[in-house]
Amino acid sequence: MTQSIINGTVTLSSHLNSTRTSSASGTGTGTSSSAQPTNTTPCNNYPEFCNRKYGNITEVVAHNAAFNQRGNLASNQDRSVTVQLNDGIRMIQGETHYVNGSIYSCHTSCDLLNAGTYLSELNEVAAWVRDHPYDVVTLLIVNSDFIEPGNYSNVLQQSDLADYLYEPPYIPMRLDQWPTLSEMILSQKRVVAFMDYNADQTKYPYLLDEFTHMWETPFSPTDRAFPCTTQRPPDLDQKAARNDLMYLANHNLNTNVALFGQSILIPNSAELNVTNAATIEYGSLGAANENCTGKSYRLSNCRSLLLTSAQKHGTVLPLGCWSTTMISVTALSSRSPPKPTVSLTTVLAAVLLPPLLPLMSRAPLWHCLWLSLQPSASACNLLT
Repeated sequence: MTQSIINGTVTLSSHLNSTRTSSASGTGTGTSSSAQPTNTTPCNNYPEFCNRKYGNITEVVAHNAAFNQRGNLASNQDRSVTVQLNDGIRMIQGETHYVNGSIYSCHTSCDLLNAGTYLSELNEVAAWVRDHPYDVVTLLIVNSDFIEPGNYSNVLQQSDLADYLYEPPYIPMRLDQWPTLSEMILSQKRVVAFMDYNADQTKYPYLLDEFTHMWETPFSPTDRAFPCTTQRPPDLDQKAARNDLMYLANHNLNTNVALFGQSILIPNSAELNVTNAATIEYGSLGAANENCTGKSYRLSNCRSLLLTSAQKHGTVLPLGCWSTTMISVTALSSRSPPKPTVSLTTVLAAVLLPPLLPLMSRAPLWHCLWLSLQPSASACNLLT
């Protein structure tokens, strides 16, 4: 017996093709017909998603979603978290740092970019979740300082998201074990929180370990070939990667800029029209998709997590993520390999580079696979 959402009502379906539908008034109808009603209530923007498992849906992820301070080189977004969610983002990723006993949303260092407490970011997400009862939202927490998970548990429980946090029945969850979006929505446990390092699901079952559930392709790529290879976790069994795990494919193009004797990695927005293109050409999303599917990953049951940066306008629209059983997964990684020490020159670069470098024009940098950005003509853009 499974539960699903049909036009705002709860429908119970059995393998015998009989259905029983209940409504808020408590009335119900029974039928033995094999004909099923057609759902028009969208789950995560599409009715087709309601009966799809959480691990079998392509979603777009906002990389460092809270980092939207104008004029700061370290910003990854141009819009607020709320607007990003309105535009179709369904996974909020962010780097965090532990400062004076509190967790802040900061990029590399809170001296470089400080977007406020992580609690305030969570409460902004919670307000949106409360107002959108048919949506499932995912968090990807970057534990930059490798602190104990209890610190994050405390913030999650203090936040307005606490009642929505999903607790999986298995540790870890495999691809075919995830519930459908309908089931998560009906239970109101529709916020899934992952953390990249130091998660302890035995103590905090609602704070999931990222790398036992998904793997990532190389982070912060400067290679336009975008290899579809496993970077994290290291030494991952490839059979497990194909059959058991979701994955995040990094499709963002960066370039190194030398300033004051230091090398700084920034988005290569000059190549956006190619990087984001759905067409099959060198360096495009379309070519990266064919590359990953050609490696025979279990794309019929995977989650596509797509990271975005510096969004200015547009709504994310799937171009086939649910119309076919072959679903590709794309997303940006949650954190870079060990970061360099922040120096005064790095901080100065955050102030000086935006007006100096046309590469930092803040074009809509969307990170996704089989997705298009409206009204932009480009398919998707990506950034680390």
